[in-house]
Amino acid sequence: MRTLLTILALATALCATPAAALDAAAVEKLALGEGEERLEAISALVAEGDPRAIEFFRALAEGEVQVAGKRILIVRGEAGIDAVSGEKVAPLPAEREDVVANNRLRAALSAAIASLRLVAPDRASRRAAARELSGSADESVLPLVRKALDKESDAEIRAILERIAASIEVRSGDREARLAAVRTLGLSDNPASRTVLLTLLERNRDGSFVETDEALRAEAERSLRAVEERLAWGQRAGLVFAGISLGSVLLLAALGLAITYGLMGVINMAHGELMMIGAYTTYTVQNLFRLHAPEAAFDGYLLCAVPASFAVAATVGMVLERTVIRWLYGRPLETLLATWGISLILIQAVRTVFGAQNVQVENPAFMSGGVELLSGVVLPWSRILIIVFAAVVLAGMWLLLMKTRLGLFVRGVTQNRAMAACVGVRTGRVDMWAFGLGSGIAGLAGCALSQLGNVGPDLGQSYIVDSFMVVVFGGVGQLAGTVYAALVLGLVNKFIESWSGAVIAKIALLVFIIIFIQRRPQGMFALKGRAVEA
Repeated sequence: MRTLLTILALATALCATPAAALDAAAVEKLALGEGEERLEAISALVAEGDPRAIEFFRALAEGEVQVAGKRILIVRGEAGIDAVSGEKVAPLPAEREDVVANNRLRAALSAAIASLRLVAPDRASRRAAARELSGSADESVLPLVRKALDKESDAEIRAILERIAASIEVRSGDREARLAAVRTLGLSDNPASRTVLLTLLERNRDGSFVETDEALRAEAERSLRAVEERLAWGQRAGLVFAGISLGSVLLLAALGLAITYGLMGVINMAHGELMMIGAYTTYTVQNLFRLHAPEAAFDGYLLCAVPASFAVAATVGMVLERTVIRWLYGRPLETLLATWGISLILIQAVRTVFGAQNVQVENPAFMSGGVELLSGVVLPWSRILIIVFAAVVLAGMWLLLMKTRLGLFVRGVTQNRAMAACVGVRTGRVDMWAFGLGSGIAGLAGCALSQLGNVGPDLGQSYIVDSFMVVVFGGVGQLAGTVYAALVLGLVNKFIESWSGAVIAKIALLVFIIIFIQRRPQGMFALKGRAVEA
């Protein structure tokens, strides 16, 4: 009986014993040592693979580690924890000194924390740790990387870990391991792999190679060509996406103008200010949601801002058509001057109401982040959704013009105003609704632009010239031409911009359109609409 009680007592004592402590010598060396000793201590703690070391590393980086004699403490406020055993220390010793970490040590601590998080149960934590470690891993973390590779089942994280291991082995492994690492890096699409491979092809001042192994250099050259080819394709894919994204923005900006100028023959210099009104309507709806809606419903403000932007801009457009523009049909110069004056009035009105400074419209949570197509090529959700939005607006506009009674009247008045009036079409009312439609679409463009940058009184001025370029290049009165022109100009602009910069790209496009219009005045498609009648 006495023996049984003794066993139970021992078992109870073992269960009550705290988990194995961190390496006391390494902890002491990290806190009290200097220079390389502290870095060696970090490597030793990382090699243990104990995730509890993360707390100690973070506390040291944040200046929360103190020394009381030979005892290392993590101190937060009036609470203290023994860094080795993890036991609470109360009361804190009176005599304590802070442990200072310099920038070099903080960088090493950051890499060590990332290394230990490679074995975290949460996928997002492991992925973030692998990405953080990919640019700063050294030989000390190789055992932990291999341990994480043995357990990792996620294909994306495994690829990052394999690249990290290969990058380390290229510098420190034996010949066969280095060759295998070079081949592994050749399968990567990450710019960091290119940098590692280039180090194997560096030359000394006398022209000789730093790397003396010829076979290793030859393998590095083959892998480097493969990586650079993938990176080039990634850059091309990024440029195409950027071009389509810019094209979708130009399309949204030009669609409304394609109606008011292309179909109605009105040179509306206030079109950019109607876009500005849509953007400020979005800003107002955002503020109303922030003040009166529950916090959880804030992301829904954009769903309400879309119809509100259309309605407000369309209303302003119809008021302008009824009060000013209806008296100026067939007089393009007077229309241009009148709408230019209206644009100045609208800009000053917005400055009076909202102030001259730019205002910020927040992106909803579902528009943050992006999709990583290739390493270094991220497609932002905000741009993706605007491309989709532009396609939806285009489809809605086509359905309205081709499948509704209003669309039939607009097309009839456009083709032959006198005949449409003879068969009972109220052409004045059609003009008002058509101008309202074009203005409403400008408001939708402003709503979309508010998600890409700040909103200010001069927002529309940045797009009015581009909008006219798109409409004229595509063919006045041709909605299909507007679509093609927006995409072509967006893609060409981005490709030239990647080669020579934004200013040269804009100049090149202007020169191209001037030459193109001289050779083909009707644009990409045949000219139709009131401009022919005039």
